Amino acid sequence: MDMPDTGKNFRSGYIVLAGKPNVGKSTLFNAIVGERLSIVSHRPQTTRNNIMGILTTDKAQMIFQDTPGLLEPHYRLQEMMLKSVRSAVANADVLLGIVDISDFEASFDEAFRQTLHATRLPCIVALNKIDLAGADLIESSVAAIKSSTHESLQIVPVSASEGKNLSQLQNNLCDALPYGPLYYPEDMLTEHPERFFVAELVREEIFIRLRQELPYAIAVKVEEFREDKAKTYIRADIIVERNSQKGIVIGSGGKTLRTIGRNARIKIESFLANPVYLDLHVKVSENWRKKETALKGLGYEAS
Repeated sequence: MDMPDTGKNFRSGYIVLAGKPNVGKSTLFNAIVGERLSIVSHRPQTTRNNIMGILTTDKAQMIFQDTPGLLEPHYRLQEMMLKSVRSAVANADVLLGIVDISDFEASFDEAFRQTLHATRLPCIVALNKIDLAGADLIESSVAAIKSSTHESLQIVPVSASEGKNLSQLQNNLCDALPYGPLYYPEDMLTEHPERFFVAELVREEIFIRLRQELPYAIAVKVEEFREDKAKTYIRADIIVERNSQKGIVIGSGGKTLRTIGRNARIKIESFLANPVYLDLHVKVSENWRKKETALKGLGYEAS
């Protein structure tokens, strides 16, 4: 990449991604930023934190924030997640709303429309998963969004998984940003520490391996991270809410925990570009999702 020209024509600012759970926000975020920073699964509500990713071009520095899905909160963790979304939107320069064309009515519901109507930010809607739809459905969905929102709203049909129309979306987002300086070094990708992504990669593997509602009752906390030997030593706790859940995570003869650890280690080694010794332990913190102190100790603190 050429050195960015940060003169009067350079644009910069914060772009927040918002949408209902499971509309493909994290997949789109990763595709635009060009790195796999946000964990992905087929389950809704995988993202719990605001994840920052920075894309710097010769024309702009776009600081993206992937956010948890918009939902009706049922316990304290979800309340914090929703508050973090609202905080991100309040401090953004551009709102990128995501709608899932394969589940249009659920993802373009009243709560999502209210989010669009309530903001004074420049707003772009990415109509995602068009690889699952025909031309007629795309046309009717675009028309439905236009009829329910303000005229200045831009709509870009995209497929995050197949990379369709992402260049157009990126150009539209760039044009919507205000003129401004380079906020971060041009080669900087995120401001989150490596520990954060290690915990997220372990949690991603838990979402993949464990069924039903159990992954939602699990948190991961990195307790030790040492790079002083040939291998990076990482000790992490998998936090569950009940003793019965601990047994499920460990599995018969420790098989499930070993599988989670092996697969997570491979991902972490790829991310860190270094061999890793991953030391996982399962601990119980009763009803941690509902307790303010426990949530803050695990890093879930609304902005």
